[in-house]
Amino acid sequence: MPDDYILYNNVILPINLVVRTSTDPASLTSAVVAQIHSLDPQLAVANVRTMDQEMASSVAAPKFNTFVLGLFAFLALFLAAIGIDGVLAYAVAQQLHEIGIRMALGAQRRDVLRLILIQGARLALGGLAIGTLAALGLTRMMSSLLYSISASDPLTFAAVATVLLAVALLACYIPARRAMRVDPIIALRYE
Repeated sequence: MPDDYILYNNVILPINLVVRTSTDPASLTSAVVAQIHSLDPQLAVANVRTMDQEMASSVAAPKFNTFVLGLFAFLALFLAAIGIDGVLAYAVAQQLHEIGIRMALGAQRRDVLRLILIQGARLALGGLAIGTLAALGLTRMMSSLLYSISASDPLTFAAVATVLLAVALLACYIPARRAMRVDPIIALRYE
């Protein structure tokens, strides 16, 4: 058995060699292999990698987990936005009769629009508060799956809250604009 191997429980284990350099490590590969073979031509040199390559392979799985988790988070955000849009559009459509009465009694279009946006913002802010508390409660479970980002990253929480609030306000604005264009007499006839 060669002297460069360790015998442990009848298993021959290879020896690892680490070389520190201030130049490009890939350029020294052939010189290091030549130096090893000059000491013992029988030694097999395999699996030569730079420390950057070694580090990249050690964090590949956590990076992939973070990417997949981010993909699912984006999908969840998209589905939440569609749900918010549908619920708030339905809520505004249910108020068509009330909007017609307000318009018939002389309410200004901007006042009606502001009222609908405030109602939608209240619902959205309530949902955001509940969702944020639930998300903060789940951060411990998710922290082991993340790489290079905190589970309770304030920028991520703020960005998601901003997107969902913007979707909620847009979901109220579009049907409210459509409802304000309806003639009050026609809106009153639907009841």
